[in-house]
This record gives sequence, structure tokens and C-alpha cells, in this order.
Amino acid sequence: MKIQRKKPLAVKSFLKIFILLIGVCFLDAFIEPYLLEEKVDVIRDSDVPANFVSKKIVFASDFHLDEYSTQEKIAGIVSRINAVKPDLIVIGGDYVTDEEKYLAPCFEELAKLKAPLGVYGVTGNHDSVASYRLTVKYMKNAGITPLENDAKWIEIGGQKIKLGGVKTSYGAISDAEPTTDNTEVGDFVILVSHNPDFAENLHTDRIDLMLSGHTHGGQVTFFGLWAPYVPSVYGQKYLTGIVETSGIKVLVSNGVGTSALPVRFFARPQFNVIILEK
Repeated sequence: MKIQRKKPLAVKSFLKIFILLIGVCFLDAFIEPYLLEEKVDVIRDSDVPANFVSKKIVFASDFHLDEYSTQEKIAGIVSRINAVKPDLIVIGGDYVTDEEKYLAPCFEELAKLKAPLGVYGVTGNHDSVASYRLTVKYMKNAGITPLENDAKWIEIGGQKIKLGGVKTSYGAISDAEPTTDNTEVGDFVILVSHNPDFAENLHTDRIDLMLSGHTHGGQVTFFGLWAPYVPSVYGQKYLTGIVETSGIKVLVSNGVGTSALPVRFFARPQFNVIILEK
């Protein structure tokens, strides 16, 4: 007669808990892309002009409108950003994932972004796959000033800061010289680069803050501590948050969308509210 051995109660309990945890994690991965975070980052720098102290800059990146996303989702993000009442808005590229048919609905919503000091942006690597020229055209039509290897002085009451950006499209040369040109060491200068890796190419004391997206905070991470895939040649260095390198603060945003799959795990979507202080 064959004797059937029963599994110990502790093993059964462990398996049940393990399966439950896997299920919870799986569910969370599909819910998290909708848990948009408003992340406040205070940037203190002696170069910030008095008239810019306490001003709010909203930085949002990686919208990735595609078959997994909706125009309504972009509309909700725009509404959240406008509710902050930012003084200046900067957007960091990757408006769509790959297909140009999503550009029109994306920029229909982004055209509703409002800030008294203006709305500026750069393109990302995915935008060049869709259509670089068409993306820039839609940006302009939506009232967004493209900063593609270009820069502008932003002025309040005779005091000013400089805001510039670089190209990140495939095959393009990223050039920060227009951003640093005609600046002094005491000027507050912000550079926007979709890809944070560009910070490693900067050898200047004229840039105080760089704004980037691209990494999605890893998108899927081991509880926010480590990501198996980061689109950076520097590994986990530019995963998320503020990174100091070569005297420059690099703020890397998780971005607001997803790519490849509509999932996130311990890498919540976010837009950044940057408050300038001395």
C-alpha cells in the first residue's frame, strides 16, 4: 500500500503567501502607471536671481502616447500640471512611442499647458522614430518653444536665467554651446537633455541644472532599489532623482508614461515641480 505524505503546514502556508504576493505584484504593475506623482524638488543655488526665488518650474517627460495609452490620460496629466500653477513649464521629449499618428492627439492636449513664462521643450529618441520634423512642427503649433540645440533667456523684472536644450534624435549632434554661449559664471543656467547620459559630455562651469527623462526610473524595479534594465551606458547612475556629476545637478525624472509594456513597478510615473531657492 502506497503512503501519501502530506506537505508540512508551514510549506503550504509559505506557498499560499508566495502566490498571493506574486498576484499582488502583478496587479500593482498594471495599476502603478496610473498613480501619477507630483514630485517637489527644491533647487538651491546662489546663482538664482532674487526675482526667480520661489518660482515653480514644472518638468514633465516621456508621455509615450501609443496603443497602450489614451488621449484622455494625457489630458489628465495636463490638468494636473496646470493645477500646480507653474511659472514655467519644460517638457522633455518622447511624446509618442513610435507612430506619428499619435502626435496630433498628444499635442492637442499639450497645447493646453499654461505658464506665464512660457512652455519649452526638447524632443526624445522615440520622436525621431515617429517623425522628428513633424514633432517639432506640432510643438510649435501647440505653443511649445523647441530648444533643439538652442537656448532662450527667461526674464522677470530685468533679471534673467538661461534655458537651453539639446537634440537627442538618432544621428543628431547634441550641442550645448548655444546654452552656455554669452553666459557668465554667475548666471543661472538650465539645460534640458532627454537623455541624462549627455551630462558626462559636459565640461563646463556654466550649467547649474540639467533636466532629463528617458530612463523611466527603470520602469520595473526591484522595490525601487535596482532596475534590471536602464537605457543608459552608466548603469544605475542616472536611474532617477538628483545626481551630482562634474559640478552639475542632473534631475532625472521617472516620466509620466511607459514604453514597451504598460507596466511600472516601484517606479511611479511623475512630473517634477522644481522650486528655485538661493
